[in-house]
Amino acid sequence: MSDINEIKTNTKERMDKTLESLKADFASLRAGRAHVSLLDGIMVEAYDSLTPIAQVGTISTPDARTLSVSLWDKSLVKNVEKALRESELGLNPAVDGTLIRIPIPPLSEERRRELSKVAGKYAEQNKVALRNIRRDALDDVKKLKKDNLISEDEEKRAENDIQKLTDDAVKKADEMLAVKEKDIMQV
Repeated sequence: MSDINEIKTNTKERMDKTLESLKADFASLRAGRAHVSLLDGIMVEAYDSLTPIAQVGTISTPDARTLSVSLWDKSLVKNVEKALRESELGLNPAVDGTLIRIPIPPLSEERRRELSKVAGKYAEQNKVALRNIRRDALDDVKKLKKDNLISEDEEKRAENDIQKLTDDAVKKADEMLAVKEKDIMQV
């Protein structure tokens, strides 16, 4: 990195991407309501490779407690059904020709606690990623100082700014986790 502003901008962008990733992880955790993003992580054995379920059919939500997958290729029905059953979401799909209906069962208290723990794990992984981004940025600042491209005062100011970016991002991750946990635990 050639200057402090570039380092800070790059750090902020990377932290924002990490928070977006956390948002996507949280979207994949179901909170008792049907949402098409629930199936995002499900891969189907199709055409001799693993393919995202969204690429083999149209996913929709006919009502708040049901998802449906309308397959484009009848030969994939068994594979899609198998992928849905074997996913960690605890789903029980019902096949009707090329249409697969997936009722979303209400969550038990135990399952809610499990999902809450998974959400916490996602948040912690993202906080580790944020701290790694901070470390990289601080290394870049130290390198600028070592090469005598910035003064000690500029180095300290940049370190403080990077720490503030990190603190803000971690706080956002914690807030996102609190919202998701509340959503999961809500009956």
